[in-house]
Amino acid sequence: QLEFVESGGGAVQSGGSLRLSCSASGFTLGHYNTGWFRQAPGKEREGVVAILVDGSSFYSDSVKGRFTGSRDIAENTQWLQMDNLKPEDTGIYYCAQINSVTAVNGTLKSVDLGSWGQGIQVTVSS
Repeated sequence: QLEFVESGGGAVQSGGSLRLSCSASGFTLGHYNTGWFRQAPGKEREGVVAILVDGSSFYSDSVKGRFTGSRDIAENTQWLQMDNLKPEDTGIYYCAQINSVTAVNGTLKSVDLGSWGQGIQVTVSS
């Protein structure tokens, strides 16, 4: 059974940074596509970053240049470094195993999710 435990969320002012961590268990991270998605109140779920088995990564337009996804296969852990945060980044962030992605010109458009964690709150104030 795939399990994820997210940590590192919290509240920050606009322009600040946060680093989310995700400890995975029950599977080998490097054998799957993984990434992060978020859910904001009143908005649709949004794929933020996808990291594929071949090591390539794709970001949504809304976070490109500000967020960086990474993972360590040996530690079975992945991270999401979020810089220059904006109020519109507020939401619950989930670490996930991804079945497939849709990307156009290198930009993440959508993800087909497999399993995901409980999520962690990120709040950005103006």
